[in-house]
Amino acid sequence: MPISILIAQSNYLVKEGLNSLISNEEKMLLKGMASNYQELTKLAESCSECVVIIDHNDIAFGIAALRKIKSSFPEINFLSISDKPNRWMLSDALSAGVTSYLLRDCDKEEIIEAINATAKGEQFFCGKILNDVLKTNDEISSQPESVSCEGMKISEREAQIIKLVAEGFTNKEIADKLFLSAHTVTTHRKNIMAKLGVNNTAGLMMYAIKNNIITPNHFLFNTN
Repeated sequence: MPISILIAQSNYLVKEGLNSLISNEEKMLLKGMASNYQELTKLAESCSECVVIIDHNDIAFGIAALRKIKSSFPEINFLSISDKPNRWMLSDALSAGVTSYLLRDCDKEEIIEAINATAKGEQFFCGKILNDVLKTNDEISSQPESVSCEGMKISEREAQIIKLVAEGFTNKEIADKLFLSAHTVTTHRKNIMAKLGVNNTAGLMMYAIKNNIITPNHFLFNTN
């Protein structure tokens, strides 16, 4: 069953660009496009389980409007594609109902990955956001409880990447194996590290062993 999508964007070029991207994906179905809060509310009434791609900083929508829509249609998941936030802006967006957050310069592969994750209710962040906003434990712990990553599940794609990282493959090699861009793999690694609370490859390897993604025998008998 295809992922149902609504586009909430007042900028014509951005809206049509997203429309074109989604139209070329077999597993995604565009259900409508909204230029303002009122139009989005009407569309949400007939598509209450959609992924809504929105710029929550767009004056036509905004945080307050997003809160209202999320309250009325809790099954909707929001993917915001917007400017680079500071940690307080990110906290506001997440507490208002944004599930995932990309920057406007993210590539096609990253947008597709984010839509797929968001449709499952999984958080997906641009790697640049994690670098600049979530890069220290103090910053992460200062966010409100509602934006905590505690208890989050590792997706199938993330498990694949953890396995390949633990097996010693580079980002480029992983990208080639999974038919992704190297930038998207980098983003996944940063998402995974933020979720798990680790900051290096050794931490990912320990997680992979503890969760049976790989076995210690891999290292004992690996001749690479």
